[in-house]
Amino acid sequence: MRIIGILLVLFLFPHVIHAGVVEDRRAELERQLQSIEAQIQQEENLLASKQKERSSLERDVAILNAKIKRSQLAIRARTIAIQKLNVGISDKAETIAALTEKLNREKASLAQILRKTQKIDDLSIVEVVLSKDKLSDIFGDLDNFAVLQQSLSFSFKEIADTQENTKAQKEVLTGKRADEIELRELQRLEKNKIVRLQQEKKKILNATKGEEAAYQALLKKTKKTAAQIRAELFTLRDSAAIPFGEALAFAEKASKGTGVRPAVILGVLKQETRLGEFLGTGNWKVDMHPTRDRPVFRYIMDTLGLDPDKMPVSKAPGYGWGGAMGPSQFIPSTWVCYGGFVNQKTGDCNNAARSLSWNDFWQGPWVYKASKDRIRRAIGGTDPSNPYNNEDAFTATALLMADNGADRGTRSAERLAALRYFAGWRNAEKPQYAFYGDSVMSHADFFQEQINILEGK
Repeated sequence: MRIIGILLVLFLFPHVIHAGVVEDRRAELERQLQSIEAQIQQEENLLASKQKERSSLERDVAILNAKIKRSQLAIRARTIAIQKLNVGISDKAETIAALTEKLNREKASLAQILRKTQKIDDLSIVEVVLSKDKLSDIFGDLDNFAVLQQSLSFSFKEIADTQENTKAQKEVLTGKRADEIELRELQRLEKNKIVRLQQEKKKILNATKGEEAAYQALLKKTKKTAAQIRAELFTLRDSAAIPFGEALAFAEKASKGTGVRPAVILGVLKQETRLGEFLGTGNWKVDMHPTRDRPVFRYIMDTLGLDPDKMPVSKAPGYGWGGAMGPSQFIPSTWVCYGGFVNQKTGDCNNAARSLSWNDFWQGPWVYKASKDRIRRAIGGTDPSNPYNNEDAFTATALLMADNGADRGTRSAERLAALRYFAGWRNAEKPQYAFYGDSVMSHADFFQEQINILEGK
C-alpha cells in the first residue's frame, strides 16, 4: 500500500516532486558555495598576513601558492554558480513550456468560442424566432449568446495575461543565460591567471634552487632604480602608454581630491587595461546599450567636439553590453553622473524625484553644467571633463572608488570597492567575481612597492 501511495503522489503531483528536487539541489549548491567562500577567506587572511612579512623566498612562494589556491577556489565557486544558474535555466524553460502549452489550449478554446459566436451571429432574429416553437427557447439562445460573449472576453484576457507572463519568464531566462556566458568567460580569465602564477613560481624556484641567499641576490639584481621606475611605461586602455612617473602624478592628484590610495587607483586602471586586451574594441552603434548609453554618448561627444564614429569603446563581451570609454572604462550613463551632464527634465543622476522611467531618463535632453562636474571640482580646470583624457579618467576612477568605499583605506574596503567598480553593489560580494578584486589588489601591492622605492622607503 505504501508503494502504491508513493506512486499515486508521483502521478498526481509531479510538479510538487519536481519543485522539491530543484529546491534540494539549490540548497546543496548553496552549502557548497558557502564552504568554498570560507576557504577563499582563509586564503585572503593568509595573503594579508604574508604581505606584512619581510620579503623572503618562503614568504613569496607562500604568497604565490595562496594566490593559486585562491584562484582555483574561485573557479570552483564559479562552477557552482553556473550549476545554480543551470538549475534556474532548466526551471524557467519548463515554466515557459508549460505557459506555451497553456497558451495553445487557450487559443484553441478561443477558436471554439468564436465558431459558436459566429453561428449565432449568422442567424437573424427572424430566423431564430421562426425556428423555435417556444418563446422560452428564444430567450435561452439569447442567454447562451451572452454567456459566449462573456467567455470570449475572459478568453482574450487569459491569453493576454499568459502572453505577458511568458514574456516576463523569457526575459528572466535570457538574463540567466547571459550570466552563464559571463561566468564561463571569467573562468577562462581565471585559468589564464593560474598559468601565469605557476610560471612565475617555477621561474623563481628554478633560478634560486630553493636557496634563500640566491633568492635575495635575485631580488637585489632585479630591483629597479627610481629613475627606471619613473621612466617605465604605464599602459592604458584606449590611450597611448605614458611614463609611470606621469601616471603616478595623476593618481596622486586624484588621491588628494578623493582620499583613495594612489596605488589602488593605478591598480584599477591596470586591471581595466588587462580586461580591455581580452575584450577588444567595439563600435558604439553595435556594442553600446541602445536606449541607456547611445543617446548619452552622442551628447558627451557633441559637448566635447568629438566624432562618435572615431572614438573607441569596449566591445560587447558576449553577455550584456559594451560601450565603455577611455582608460577608466566608464559607460556613458555612468560618466554623465561624474562629468557634469544634467538631464534638463529631471536634474542630475542623484535626483531622487525623477518623473521619467530610466529608459526615458537617458534620452535627455542633456546640458553640461560645470558646477555639476565632479571631476573638475576635484582637480580643477575649465574644460568639460573628457573620458578619453588621462587625467580626467584617473580622477573619475578615484571618485567612483571613493563612492564605493575605498577612501576608508583598509585593504578589505579597497578590495570591495574594486569589486563594486566591476560588478556593481548587488553582485560585488559574489565569489564568482572575486578575481577582479584580487587582481586589483595584486596590482596595487606591486605599485605600492614601486611608490615606496620612489619615496625612499
